Amino acid sequence: MTELHGVAKGRHAELTGVRLWFTEAGSGPPVVLLHPNTGTVAIWEKQIPALVAAGFRAIAFDRRGWGRSLPVPETGAQPGTIAEDLDALADYLSLDRFHLLGVAGGGFAALDYAAWRPERVWSLIVAASYGQFVDPEIQQAFQRLSTPEFQQLPGEIREVGPAFRAFDPEGTARWVAIEHGAKQPGAVAQPLRSPNSYAKIAAITCPVLVMAGGADLYAPPTLMRRWAAHLPRHEWHELPEAGHAINWEQPEAFNARVIAFLKGA
Repeated sequence: MTELHGVAKGRHAELTGVRLWFTEAGSGPPVVLLHPNTGTVAIWEKQIPALVAAGFRAIAFDRRGWGRSLPVPETGAQPGTIAEDLDALADYLSLDRFHLLGVAGGGFAALDYAAWRPERVWSLIVAASYGQFVDPEIQQAFQRLSTPEFQQLPGEIREVGPAFRAFDPEGTARWVAIEHGAKQPGAVAQPLRSPNSYAKIAAITCPVLVMAGGADLYAPPTLMRRWAAHLPRHEWHELPEAGHAINWEQPEAFNARVIAFLKGA
């Protein structure tokens, strides 16, 4: 095993179609963390110590083709889905139930999984995510936000909030380094098991926390409120000035709200 910043130990799980790299630390109720499209397990370095200190078992994994997780075509079809890899990892770790947290692209998969395997999810947290909903209201709004011109901007301009970039250059450089090493060359993005839709998430009955960043250019609060309204039960929380990299930019505020929610779920 190797250690992630002296806190979480990591290793590979040999699963169907993938050598899945994961880290875990702490004991107590498990919390599984799903990273954004621009990250790996390293993006959680500001959350894992806080979760462990609060009495939780923090588990994070690199999605297939990201970070250290390696597709293995000899043992399973490719590219698979994040939800199915998560379910296989839960079996591997003998997790009957767990809390699930996804940020940005990880939020797509978290919603997908919670709708598919409700019996395994104690609670769900989705932050800074447009959810990849197929409903026209969200699709059309996202297309207006994510124009070709916008996509040509550097990742840190699109995803990291201006306040953080202005006043934490070292933190911004660290985020850029993680993003540049996240997706392996030629990796194929995994699809959802089924398209996310308003009707699909209406079946998610566990407690849900939806968190938005006030300076998020991909998933502004107004957009997130539109899809969150279709959850049967959810709490809403907004972090002013946080961009799309919400957990990285405002870790203290993010962690405090997450932990409070988890303890009450």
